[in-house]
Amino acid sequence: MLEQVGYCNGIENYSRHLAGRSAGLPPATLLDFFPANFLTVIDESHITIPQISGMFAGDQARKEVLVEFGFRLPSAMDNRPLNFTEFNQKIAQVIYASATPGPYELKNSQQIVEQIIRPTGVLDPTIEVRPTHGQIADLIKECQIRAQQKEKVLITTLTKKMAEELADYLQEAGLQTNYLHSDVGTLDRIEILQGLRHNKYDVLVGVNLLREGLDLPEVSLIIILDADIAGFLRNETSLIQTIGRAARHTNGQVIMYADTITPAMNYAIKETERRRVIQANYNKEHGLRPQAIKNAEWSNFD
Repeated sequence: MLEQVGYCNGIENYSRHLAGRSAGLPPATLLDFFPANFLTVIDESHITIPQISGMFAGDQARKEVLVEFGFRLPSAMDNRPLNFTEFNQKIAQVIYASATPGPYELKNSQQIVEQIIRPTGVLDPTIEVRPTHGQIADLIKECQIRAQQKEKVLITTLTKKMAEELADYLQEAGLQTNYLHSDVGTLDRIEILQGLRHNKYDVLVGVNLLREGLDLPEVSLIIILDADIAGFLRNETSLIQTIGRAARHTNGQVIMYADTITPAMNYAIKETERRRVIQANYNKEHGLRPQAIKNAEWSNFD
């Protein structure tokens, strides 16, 4: 097929033969074409590092089934991503950037630099733990206060259904609300976030998307429901990342609804307070007054 028409559908599965690689050798990647001693910067490393390992494992698990049932030849297993060991062998200098570095970064970094001080002087948010009894009425009251002040609120739940039902309930209570979770399309997510910034919404309710990477200076309140329910959505990393969404506002506050204080909650509260003390002392020493961030508006295609 290649000789006759110049292409063959699915031939990339057998790239090992075309490249002349022996079985088991890593594939060529863009990393092979970078100059010597290049610098690698891994952002949100607490997520990215596990994803690099998972990429290879997931690819192999899928192809093992295809090979076993005869849909692929065994050599298709070598058309794959780099595994973590191979990736590390191809990079030299590396900077891991994360507000919540994982155990791998902490163990393998020769120097750790804490970037706690913000140029704006804004402190990490205050944190308050409230009982779950009457939490919906209480959070509606808090959301209404923020809406009157033209400030925004993010609420995190444990399930998509809870997020949708709570968003509907808040809408009925007179709050302009929408939900954001993995079933919402990528472009729709951007449109919803724009709606929050353009005052179309007062409140966004989500599950796991209201964490890393969201830069929403208008958000002054984060509400975490079921904060004491153990799981990856309420572990130390998730809590600190979620708390950080309110760290762009001078009136940043976090309310956790819980009936007990879990170790993860305790760590997140103490770590946030530690950072607040450092930030407040720095501001006092240098005469800084916290100023809110004013980001330029962005479009769907920025």
